[in-house]
Amino acid sequence: MFAGRDSELENLERYYREDAFHFAVFYGRRRVGKTTLINRFREDKKSIYFSAAETTAKENLELLSIQILAVLTPEAPINCFPSFYRAFEYCFEAAKKERLILVMDEYPYLAESDRAVSSLLQSLIDRYHSNSRLFLILCGSSMSFMENQVLGYKSPLYGRRSCQFKVEPFKYYECAKMLPGFNQIEKITLYGICGGIPEYITRIDNNLNIQQNMENLFFNPSGRLFEEPSNLLKQELKAPQTYNAIISAIASGAAKVNEIASTAGIETSQCSNMLATLISLGIVKKENPAGEEKKAKPSRKTIYLLADFMFRFWYCFVRPNQSRIAMGLGKTVCAEIFEKTSGKIETYMGAVFEECAIQYLWRKTNKGKNNFKIIGRWWGPNKKEKTEEEIDILAIDDSEKALFGECKWRNVRAGNEILEDLIRKSELLPVFSDKRYAIFSKSAFTAQLISAAAQRKNILLVRAEEMY
Repeated sequence: MFAGRDSELENLERYYREDAFHFAVFYGRRRVGKTTLINRFREDKKSIYFSAAETTAKENLELLSIQILAVLTPEAPINCFPSFYRAFEYCFEAAKKERLILVMDEYPYLAESDRAVSSLLQSLIDRYHSNSRLFLILCGSSMSFMENQVLGYKSPLYGRRSCQFKVEPFKYYECAKMLPGFNQIEKITLYGICGGIPEYITRIDNNLNIQQNMENLFFNPSGRLFEEPSNLLKQELKAPQTYNAIISAIASGAAKVNEIASTAGIETSQCSNMLATLISLGIVKKENPAGEEKKAKPSRKTIYLLADFMFRFWYCFVRPNQSRIAMGLGKTVCAEIFEKTSGKIETYMGAVFEECAIQYLWRKTNKGKNNFKIIGRWWGPNKKEKTEEEIDILAIDDSEKALFGECKWRNVRAGNEILEDLIRKSELLPVFSDKRYAIFSKSAFTAQLISAAAQRKNILLVRAEEMY
């Protein structure tokens, strides 16, 4: 099932209709749906698709030649081009006569097999950009390579691209479209477990409940996601064992760089560098309290969280139980996590629900229904009580207006005491004179809270089911 990516497709179609040379760059983490998006775009269009292999230049040239000639001269015998330059030149020449898309997927593999490839493309782009109708697409999962060796200032291709697309994971709203067999609460739960990676969402069986799906995917030694994080780290990184330790530390609750380094058993400087790498891969994110200026160097308030929910679920529940799962006890382990009285999955989903509420407010902003400039979490000292306080959501309109939000993922009605506590915490930020309040709840609200919201103009109540 194809879902989402509407804006990307709209932009691609606009460039395609111009019927002139264009060069698009796609990049993003593995499994995020780059190839699926490209294939959707090139449907019903004349196109050549080539996925480079992690092999020699000679073999990649042979594979590329097969794809080019199969499209442009399907009746003729397949022969290998003498060089990459001639292969590319053939496509540029063919595109003088008709619109043609040339996709080179996994481009880093091609460029690493022959380091002159980017320079060859640069030469041909400069020669043909004014008289060829080729639509060139380079795509890669190696984020650092694509950003530095394709888009970077020192790249031969710098300044040649018409557009670039960093393909991000889906938000909860987009994931929901791929889960027609589940109710809205279940859709948020599945987003919180599988994250926004479309390839993982497609593995969900609509004929099974959430627990049965997780047994098959995570808690079975042959399951698709049983070893997925480990495999991804091995593909992307050197010293995956150390990265494993860092991610485990964050999953266990370590948030500041010194805490993470201590838990992982490494030096703080080494930890900082490795965290930067994990951030570039979209696995970890760095946060400062909403409304506070982000500094180049981590401040005392800077924390690190797992941005990828699939990694978070795996490191919280699968990795600690791998031995039991390997011994055939995966079903038991999964049942322990989803047992209602244990509260494990409810507690886990708290942070997920906060993120969904933030996405909900941004979506409202994009639709013009509010004017928030900053939306995030806030934490800081309560100097009077000498304690640390947290506010789930702080959304800032301007220097005087702000919305304070609280998120409750639990199976009981949210009551007036939550609003009163939120108002109390909002007083820690007197800089905002115009304050509004929002309560996001998995369940319904008490009659008292509903009455309070009806009497005041500045209280918003949102049930999880209404966030779609």
